[in-house]
Amino acid sequence: MSLSGRVALVTGASQGIGRACAVNLAGAGVTVAVAARNREKLSEVVNEISAAGGKAAAFVLDVGDEEQIKSAVKAIIGQFGKIDILVNNAGITRDQLVMRMKRGDWDAVLQTNLTSAYLCIQQVIGSMLKQRWGRIINVTSVFGQMGQAGQANYAASKAGLIGLTMAIAREVGSRNITCNAVAPGFIETAMTAGLGDEFKQTAVEQIPLGRVGAPEDVASAVAFLASDEASYITGHVLNVNGGMLMG
Repeated sequence: MSLSGRVALVTGASQGIGRACAVNLAGAGVTVAVAARNREKLSEVVNEISAAGGKAAAFVLDVGDEEQIKSAVKAIIGQFGKIDILVNNAGITRDQLVMRMKRGDWDAVLQTNLTSAYLCIQQVIGSMLKQRWGRIINVTSVFGQMGQAGQANYAASKAGLIGLTMAIAREVGSRNITCNAVAPGFIETAMTAGLGDEFKQTAVEQIPLGRVGAPEDVASAVAFLASDEASYITGHVLNVNGGMLMG
């Protein structure tokens, strides 16, 4: 798949799935705007892409801040002229049983995981409409489909992303813009690294393929949905979970 000449914005691109998405897209010829809060880690991603012959630029961004989103998108379009592909990947967890969950932890997760996606879409959609081509890909989660104890905020935010995906797909489909979601299962990232070995073993036992996924597994799905090969797919949730959830 060649996406040469396209420009992508990937949020949460400093590590894990976001980083893998940025590297994969750059390898397909995409100029990638990598965005996250950590400038040092973003620089590492840009250097990795540049060393492999790709094009990338770093934009320090807290997606929980609407004004920062507006400024970043304006800067990216100012530098590259457009945004063809948006990967809404930034996400956080604030796990707790619902009876003990603080309102601040609920609000923070919904703001970062769901509201930021709406804000990013709102800011990039003008560029896509103008050229009548666009790819919006939201990174949701298997737990947005099946729930998870202790993650009411996270599961709600990820389920919300699925609804947002379908609504946007219907709004902009006539303009040759697709909107899809990728729903990872258990992926080995910094977010899951802190989980205990017993929990991980139990999780693997629930996965028919018998292994934890890698960020690159998700990145490959994202790159496919960003390509012309996926031009007739929209409003879809692509499961990347090793069979953890089917149907």
